[in-house]
Amino acid sequence: MQYRRWGRTGLKVSEVSLGTMAFGRWIDEETSLRVIDTALDAGINVIDTADIYGKGMDVGDPNQTGESEAIIGRALKGKRDKVVLATKVQARVGTGINDAGLSRYHIYRALDNSLRRLQTDYIDIYQVHGFDAGTPLEETLGALDDLVKQGKIRYIGCSNYAAWQLAKAHGISAVHGWNRFEGVQPEYSLITRGIERELVPLAQSDQIGIIAYSPLGRGILTGKYRQGEAPPNESRLAAGEKRLELLLQDNPAYALVDAIRPLAERRGWTLAQFSLAWVLSHAYISSAILGVSRPEQIQDSLQYADQRLTSEELEEIDNVSRRIGLFL
Repeated sequence: MQYRRWGRTGLKVSEVSLGTMAFGRWIDEETSLRVIDTALDAGINVIDTADIYGKGMDVGDPNQTGESEAIIGRALKGKRDKVVLATKVQARVGTGINDAGLSRYHIYRALDNSLRRLQTDYIDIYQVHGFDAGTPLEETLGALDDLVKQGKIRYIGCSNYAAWQLAKAHGISAVHGWNRFEGVQPEYSLITRGIERELVPLAQSDQIGIIAYSPLGRGILTGKYRQGEAPPNESRLAAGEKRLELLLQDNPAYALVDAIRPLAERRGWTLAQFSLAWVLSHAYISSAILGVSRPEQIQDSLQYADQRLTSEELEEIDNVSRRIGLFL
């Protein structure tokens, strides 16, 4: 495993992070624990979760959230110092009027609940899960800065922010002398490249770390989904993940998979290995979050994660992506 600096900070993060959205949702605790142990043994030092991750995401019950954090808390007993632990706040985690958003009120309550479930007294990277237009950024950033000063948070970051939202947040933090968002967590893969237009240039200019989620395109880039065929049993699509269903509707992703398959075969790699290597071949990426449902998927995915694609391969992919409308 290789490690990269997270933005302008001195924090070193593994090139591949472990995503845990499946914990307590699609995979049981026993399997989740084996996944964590396998990841740590492979050198992964970042575990990414969120307070909303749990069965409630599928059944529409905001009270059934937090199971992923609870499983991680139990798994990390005696191992906490080996991990850069990242979680998130903003989504609805209860039925109360203030059980969502980025108000000071909700952030303080949500963080205390996350700390309790994770069985720790601090979070290494605490991220807002999305932009909250109903709360002034000053309130959100001020609350997060206070929590950093209290020692409950080491660094703050954001997820699913547009470039202008992140730039505005940085301006406010600079004016007040507050801790700023040191990293951003966007979706990024061969089939989701929108961040290259504005977010990546901002990150490069302001030394912002990028931890990319869904580098395998929510499973599309593994090649297991084929147009016109039923999804494999126990896959995300078979489980009814709505965002994946929408992504596959009228999407040229299938055409891209067919186009890159020969490139992966030329190297003797799987599509998943090739797709992960593509993300990590970009120096502006600090880490790519790998979400798995079985321990062996980690070992398989990491086999060539330390290798980079050539400039010729990257150019060939860009040309294909432009031709089928997946590259801005």
